[in-house]
Amino acid sequence: MNCAVLLVLTVWFGSQCGGNALSSSCPAPPSEWCSSMDTAIQCGVLKHCLLSNVTRSHQTENAVEVGLYYESLCPGCRLFLAEMLFPTWLLLNEIMSVSLVPYGNAKETPDGQKYVYECQHGEQECLGNMIETCLLNMTRMAFPIIFCMESSTDVIKSAQSCAALYSPQLNWDKVMGCVKGDVGNQLMHQNALMTEALNPPHNYVPWITINGAHTEDLQDKAMTSLFTLVCSMYKGTKPAACGGPQKTSYKTYCHNK
Repeated sequence: MNCAVLLVLTVWFGSQCGGNALSSSCPAPPSEWCSSMDTAIQCGVLKHCLLSNVTRSHQTENAVEVGLYYESLCPGCRLFLAEMLFPTWLLLNEIMSVSLVPYGNAKETPDGQKYVYECQHGEQECLGNMIETCLLNMTRMAFPIIFCMESSTDVIKSAQSCAALYSPQLNWDKVMGCVKGDVGNQLMHQNALMTEALNPPHNYVPWITINGAHTEDLQDKAMTSLFTLVCSMYKGTKPAACGGPQKTSYKTYCHNK
């Protein structure tokens, strides 16, 4: 049977049997209810997730792709990520996608089957880069966690508490296993390859790409107002946040009787 048909039948059956009531066996926090079909079913929100995904798929066909090549302790990177990129994504995530590449101005040296890294701001930055790289590979909530880290006073010390806040199900020991092990080393190698493949080559960070391209004009516009840039470059129907049609009226009042 076609998977889409099966999914629709599952939604219909669940709605007929009262399946939208939140299940007591729900294994995830609300932020992750739609992370998989199994989780959505267990949490009783499959119909909502399906409708949400269908709507999002139509809106993101021409999504503006924003790439950020950065390093975890670079002051300018932290400022852009925390005060420009993340807030813009919160408002426009239906029409933009974000790709984070924590590596920046690091240097990679082969050491047998592994690689050794030297980072611009020292060993702590290498650790921050590696933690954020592993998070990006291990959880759908990586971006909020990284925002939490980068906007905190201490990027490294806040990592575990930020992860617990945004992804309570995430096992921190497993994250650190990635950080200290072969998986993290190979993931960072991929970051190095992506950074080295930039065209034109990066000569500072934060280095921003829009739909895979970097120009000084795009960089300046992104640094000045990423929100305006994304709205202007999106080719589909503009969302309400960009000045598009409002779908909901908020003119509802509670009168004093």
